[in-house]
Amino acid sequence: MTDVATAAGVSHMTVSRVLNGTAHVSPATRARVEEALRALGYRPNAAARALATGRSGQLAVVFFDTTLFGPASAVFAIEQAARRQGYSISIVSLPQLDPASMRDAAGQLRAQAVDGAIIVAPHTTAEAALREVPAELPAVVVGSGDTAGLPLVAVDQEVGARLATEHLLALGHPTVVHVAGPGNWTDARARVKGWRKALQRAGAPVPAPLVGDWSAKSGFEAGQRLAADPQVSAIFVANDHMALGVLRALALAGRKVPRDVSVVGFDDVPESPYYPPALTTVRQDFEHVGTEAVRILLDRLAGHDGAGKLLLQPELVVRDSTARRRG
Repeated sequence: MTDVATAAGVSHMTVSRVLNGTAHVSPATRARVEEALRALGYRPNAAARALATGRSGQLAVVFFDTTLFGPASAVFAIEQAARRQGYSISIVSLPQLDPASMRDAAGQLRAQAVDGAIIVAPHTTAEAALREVPAELPAVVVGSGDTAGLPLVAVDQEVGARLATEHLLALGHPTVVHVAGPGNWTDARARVKGWRKALQRAGAPVPAPLVGDWSAKSGFEAGQRLAADPQVSAIFVANDHMALGVLRALALAGRKVPRDVSVVGFDDVPESPYYPPALTTVRQDFEHVGTEAVRILLDRLAGHDGAGKLLLQPELVVRDSTARRRG
């Protein structure tokens, strides 16, 4: 640690604060120390820290579903951010997001003596489940919606939906049809809300949304219905996997994208630039989500309350699947 302090031009205490994730370090100083840690290949001694602090050096990630891109990306980003801070990660997978499952998870966390937990909670049932988190366990929620008083880190889903919808309206489309995600997902509900608000603000008609289950198959089925309607010229799809299904259905029906129909997705999955055509979509910065969730949790471990609700901004990525409306 002395070598790191010398290389970064800071005190031994400052290096300790960076390693422990406390907030009382300026961003520039933190970046300098982290660069010195990487350059010198520093690895914290977990056993020594446990003896010195009375902590295990272990954090938990509690999640419900990692088969989908969003939750899986969030879990991976949290794990990487925790490891950069010298913490190991314990994974607790819930069969469903309800109070009974959360009580079981709390028992596992007590047995593992974790220092804190980050809970990935994408469902509308999250609030009741989160009330079962023990008061003595520092915790942060990643997701959206109500968190039973726990700190929250999330990407602003409403803003992302607004960006997608306003982009299509600005291209001259009279309205935008929405293929929504499942109604029991808070992100899906927020995207519907942002889409509807954008249309209402523009004075555009608000068509009834179609609902999918996040899969390309459900997007294909929705796309078949939309392809049969010659009035449909713009579609905002609640995730990129469903957007792939929509693109396939439009192609089979002879509706060319973007000449006849413009399509926007959500998530910016790694494959989206290679869709036929390359998909315009809304990017979520999951690395930023993970970094901020770990930072806020470590602030709580250091005795600071931290942010109550931190909403990160998404980004619209314009590619080849959207164009100005013909005629």
